[in-house]
Amino acid sequence: MLKRFFITCSGVDKDLVYSCSNGEQNKYAGIGATVFFTALMAWIAASYALYTVFDNVYTATFFGLVWGFLIFNLDRFIVSTIRKRDTFGKEFLQATPRIILAMIIAIVISKPLEIKIFQKEIDTVLLKEKNSLAIANKKQVANYFKGDLDKNKAEVDSLKSAITKKEKEVNDLYSTYITEAEGTKGTMKLGKGPVYAEKRIKHDAALQELETLKKTNLEKIAAKEKQGAVLQAGLDKKVTETHPIIDSFDGLMARINALNKLPALPSIFIMLLFLAIETSPIIAKLLSPKGEYDFKLEDAEMALKTNLAQNNYQRELLRTTDAGIYDDVYAEIREDRGLYDYKKKKAIELLELQADSFSNKQKDVM
Repeated sequence: MLKRFFITCSGVDKDLVYSCSNGEQNKYAGIGATVFFTALMAWIAASYALYTVFDNVYTATFFGLVWGFLIFNLDRFIVSTIRKRDTFGKEFLQATPRIILAMIIAIVISKPLEIKIFQKEIDTVLLKEKNSLAIANKKQVANYFKGDLDKNKAEVDSLKSAITKKEKEVNDLYSTYITEAEGTKGTMKLGKGPVYAEKRIKHDAALQELETLKKTNLEKIAAKEKQGAVLQAGLDKKVTETHPIIDSFDGLMARINALNKLPALPSIFIMLLFLAIETSPIIAKLLSPKGEYDFKLEDAEMALKTNLAQNNYQRELLRTTDAGIYDDVYAEIREDRGLYDYKKKKAIELLELQADSFSNKQKDVM
């Protein structure tokens, strides 16, 4: 039962191959088994690759199965259409397009399985890339808000600096009128004289200005700090919103790029393994000598070609003979005087009828 199934997978003429020896049947059963298992691996590889895209087992399995059937059909077609020729060069030339197609299929099949085999190493590479993307994204978002934040901070610092400057001025005036009262500076007279009063008035006026400035600037500072908090919250929100995008940076293309950053030798060996599996049915057919099945198939094809050539020759001979006979018949009819006179008579009658009809129509119009 299994042997019959694999023979069916090889794409050979079952009626013809079952008439061959058991060894010949086993050869094509082996080729069919290779075609089947290649398609099975294609199904697994495509399902995993599509799972990284859809994140759904059933969807990935269904489309992977479709891909597996496509690869099975292509491989079966490739193997079944190769015919044994008299020379290896002709056979290889005939198989070259099919070998190229097999190489393409092998590369397509092997890549998803490489991604699965080296999943841990790829995850490590992706983690580093995600971290780099997160840092770069944070810098980019910070640069986007930097101008507004720096401007806000500069304005707050300017308002605070104005208060500090005014406080220094008030403190200096305070020190001036105190030292004047103590007699240590200024007029050097102890007591609260006119100069003391003048300096005290300046200090009180400056203190009043300080209180007004503090009230005004503190309100402005509170508004600016609130605005700065809003800008900082916007920056943090932007960074937070982009985190899920960066975290989801593990799709098929990202994994293929990560795979390309790993050492190439293991990946090459896996690809060569699938290439050997995919091309093995074709190579086996090219290297194997003509077998019983090939001779029988060639005999059946040649018999069909011979029969077709004979039929075409007979049809052409029948056509030319029949055409010659009709040429002779119509040549004799052309020389028949009685037929000529009869057709002439009928032509004259037709012309007379046409003339009478035209004359009657003209009379009716008049």
